Amino acid sequence: MPEYDFEVTQLLPGEEQILRANRHWVALATTLALPAALALLVIIVDLGVGALGLETKLAVSLLILFVGGFWILWAWANWSADSITLTDQRLILERGVLRRQSKVIALDRVQDVSTSLSLAGRLLGYGRVAIAAAGSDGTEALEQVAGPLQLRDQIFIQARAQRSQIGAGGPVARVAEGL
Repeated sequence: MPEYDFEVTQLLPGEEQILRANRHWVALATTLALPAALALLVIIVDLGVGALGLETKLAVSLLILFVGGFWILWAWANWSADSITLTDQRLILERGVLRRQSKVIALDRVQDVSTSLSLAGRLLGYGRVAIAAAGSDGTEALEQVAGPLQLRDQIFIQARAQRSQIGAGGPVARVAEGL
């Protein structure tokens, strides 16, 4: 079976990718707080609990390390599976590992893009982006997005270009006429 690159297989003919991003590394770090606490628990159990026998300490430590290792792999898989792709025609939001969800928003349907950044988000470069599109069920919120202000600006730039192409009878308008 041939390997396909996402960037090639998901684009429409004539469509150009503008940017592709995953969630900020902070999203991964917050998910990994529990495994870090479990690793600390392993150290405490191994070093500090004298009442347990060697076999019990080993069994508890291995169980905690197994659960923590699985959690780390699952957190990384979820983090890397969430992506935002902006093209010159649409915005593609993908989420999920086992149950893959994809939402495609045509840029000419985008009505509003709002951002929200906490103090930590401003310092580290992440925030929330909410996209309101015509005809949708409300806003699509993206949490802990890397570079939210740049993403917002690029969405507006591409949406304006898309609308001007449609209004000027550009390639997008010619495709729409053929439908």
